[in-house]
Amino acid sequence: MILYEYPFNERLRTYLRLEQLYRRLRELLTRAHSVDHHFALITIFEIMDVASRSDLRADIIKDLERQKHLLDVLRDNPDISQHMLHQVARQVESCFATINAQTGKTGQALTENEWLMSIRSRVGIPGGTCSFDLPAYHAWQNLDPRYRQRDLEDWAGELTPLGQALELILQLLRETGIPQRVVAEQGVFQQAMPAGRSFQLLRLRIDPHLNLVPEISGNRLLVSVRLLKLAHGSKPQPSNDDATFELTLCA
Repeated sequence: MILYEYPFNERLRTYLRLEQLYRRLRELLTRAHSVDHHFALITIFEIMDVASRSDLRADIIKDLERQKHLLDVLRDNPDISQHMLHQVARQVESCFATINAQTGKTGQALTENEWLMSIRSRVGIPGGTCSFDLPAYHAWQNLDPRYRQRDLEDWAGELTPLGQALELILQLLRETGIPQRVVAEQGVFQQAMPAGRSFQLLRLRIDPHLNLVPEISGNRLLVSVRLLKLAHGSKPQPSNDDATFELTLCA
């Protein structure tokens, strides 16, 4: 099954973009080739760019506080494993304390590294990190992979608290949803949003063998999914066939 996610607000859009960047960074850090390490460094810069949003830290603190409140409500509920609840509550409290104690923007310590910032200023230029432009960077790329990995892990460590908080917030959000099987008749599905509830994230799973890609739109009143037939190498076209997929709304 292929999973698609659709955020209902700008805050969640930022969270999902950052989550994708952190996943890419974790994957690239496990590799040893200099090209992989080049793109790992670019990913670090991209995380810094997205995380530079002035209200991001406040949003994360607010979401962690919201989760703390929701977990407190579940205490002493006989239907809830108190051991698991305690573990999650400790994770939320740890992330909250770490983020709340931070000063300045995420990755601010990296911006004080002149060598890194000289590379950052060139990566947006096509071919801008050639050996004649950045000879010191070229020399770094030819170091033993272990030294490069050590440097990358040190730099990525400056961004770790934000990544851990985002991962926990999104995990808890996704767990609020209940999957349901729905049918898109003649390639179209619409559903009115339940009254009195505010959803933040839509998750859609569809069988890749159907060769369909969803075009999702939604607001606080209505969710709409239009299925498109995937045409390799050209623009997908609307499908007129009935198709079943899994839909989850997360609050």
